[in-house]
Amino acid sequence: MPPAKVAAVLVAAGRGMRAGGDVPKQYRQVAGRPVLRMALERLLGHPRVALVQPVIHPDDRPLYADVTAGLAPLPAVEGGGTRQESVRAGLEALAALKPDIVLVHDAARPFLSGRLIDRAIETAAAAAAAVPGLPIFDAVKTVDAQGRVTGSVDRAALRTVQTPQAFAFERLLQAHRLAEAADLRDFPDDAALAAWAGLPVSVFEGEPENVKLTTEEDFKRAERTALLRHTDTRTGTGFDVHAFGEGGDHVMLGGVRIPHDRTLKGHSDADVVLHALTDAVLGAVAEGDIGEHFPPSDARWRGAASDQFLAFAVARVRARGGVIALLDVTLLCEAPRIGPHREAMRARIAEIAQIPVSRVAVKATTTERLGFLGRGEGIAALATATIRLPEGSDD
Repeated sequence: MPPAKVAAVLVAAGRGMRAGGDVPKQYRQVAGRPVLRMALERLLGHPRVALVQPVIHPDDRPLYADVTAGLAPLPAVEGGGTRQESVRAGLEALAALKPDIVLVHDAARPFLSGRLIDRAIETAAAAAAAVPGLPIFDAVKTVDAQGRVTGSVDRAALRTVQTPQAFAFERLLQAHRLAEAADLRDFPDDAALAAWAGLPVSVFEGEPENVKLTTEEDFKRAERTALLRHTDTRTGTGFDVHAFGEGGDHVMLGGVRIPHDRTLKGHSDADVVLHALTDAVLGAVAEGDIGEHFPPSDARWRGAASDQFLAFAVARVRARGGVIALLDVTLLCEAPRIGPHREAMRARIAEIAQIPVSRVAVKATTTERLGFLGRGEGIAALATATIRLPEGSDD
C-alpha cells in the first residue's frame, strides 16, 4: 500500500498571556527563536508530514507573517473562540486535500522531536485516535476546598497527555462536525472529543522534553534547557562555481542583485554563495547535497531563486531541534567587487536562515589572476556551516 498522506494542524489561535510579555506566548522567543516558528519548523521539516495547516488569531496576522518568513506551510486560517473551534477550522481547511492522517499540535509545544512525530503517525495508522502520554511518578492526592487531603489516587492508570494527537482524518473531522451539530464546543482536547464520538483512543509514549510553555517560569526553564541541550557541534563545508555567460546586467550573490556586465550561467539563478551555503548546512547534518534535493533535471528549479534552497537546508537542521551557530562564506572572483555589497549579503543570508547578522560572515578574495577564476571566466564560493544539535538527535 502507498504511504499514508499525513497532515498537521498547528493550533496557534490562543491569546496565551499568562506567560507575561506583550505578545501571545506562541510569538515569544526561546534562545532567540519564536516559539511558533520552532514548532512549525519541526513539522515542516519532517519527511512524513506532507501538509501543515496553521490556525491563528485574526489579530495576529502581522506577528505571524514576521515569525514565519521564509517558511511555506499552507495559508493560515483564522481560529474561533475556543481551541475546539480553532481545530475544526484547520480540519475544514484540509478537507479538500484529503489527508489520511492528521496530527493536531499546540504551537506552545516547540520541542517535539522527529521520533515523537513518527510514533504519532505509526500509532494513528493502526488506531483511529492516539495521544502521547507520560506516566505519573509522584503521589497523587485529592483535596477538599480547604486544601485538606481527602484521599489517594492510584497513579498506575493515569497519564499526562501531550500533543501532537493523531487521528484518522475523516473520522476526526466527522467527530468535530457532530459536536458542532450538538452545540458541544468545550472539549478540553481532541482526544476527549474523539472519545465522546465513540472512537477508541490509544496512548503512545510521549516525551518529557515536549513541554507546553504556559507560565513565565516555563519560558525561563526552556531557555536554560535549550542552551544545555545543544552539545553536539558539527561543521559542514560547501563549494560551488558558475561560469559567466554572454551579456546580462547583474549577478545574484548571497541573495543580493549585484550590477555586472555579465550574468552567471546555471539552472537556477546561479547564486554560488547560497548554493555553497546550502551544501555546507546539508553537510553538517549529513543529509545529501543540493543536487539531491533540487536536481537540475527538474524543470521546477529552472531560474528559481536560491533562497529557497538555503531555507530548506536550515529547516532540516531545525527539524532535528538544531540551531545555526555560524555561516561563513568566501567568494573567489576578479569581479564584481564584493566589498560594497558585503553587508547587504550578510543581512539577506541572516534573513533567510533566521539568525542574527552577527552569525554570518562574508569574505572575498582573488586568485591572483591564476586559473579560470583569475581570467574572469566565473565565480566560485567556499562555505562553512557550524551547527549545534541536541545530544542524541540521531538516535
